[in-house]
Amino acid sequence: MAHAYRKIHLFDREKDLFDKAHNQPPVIVTPAGRIGLMICFDWLFPETARLLALSGAEIIAHPSNLILRYCQKAMFSRSVENGVFSITANRIGREDRVGRSLTFTGLSQIMSPRGDILVAAPEDQDHVGLATIDLNLADEKMITPHNHRLNDRRVDLYRPLIST
Repeated sequence: MAHAYRKIHLFDREKDLFDKAHNQPPVIVTPAGRIGLMICFDWLFPETARLLALSGAEIIAHPSNLILRYCQKAMFSRSVENGVFSITANRIGREDRVGRSLTFTGLSQIMSPRGDILVAAPEDQDHVGLATIDLNLADEKMITPHNHRLNDRRVDLYRPLIST
């Protein structure tokens, strides 16, 4: 199965090198579940994960080249606020470039819709982690008998979020 997806939010010097995407991130129906894609710096914008959840994603695949030490922690919020599993696959090591050196933070992880870390990789070693996930957890959007993660949004008050 092959799908193409262009990164929506460009980080740092990427803005000088690449064009940003002009389409919504995809949700791909697979035998393993409905998988939404977001790349690297897309994590900073909660709207990306929310759009994937509203499009039916049960799992967010998050391939990354993260260099900021707190990025992976944000996936707790993305998973919990949207009721989805998230899988962050990050690089390790160092890459030296002309005039700049990048150190990748590792810490790849699999997070549950309840914020549980199911797999945690070290920051400086290759790691293969496996988790058995129950997709029913991602389909259950109720937090209490009276609160739904997605349906309780007050979109009537969010207009400033979509204005430029």
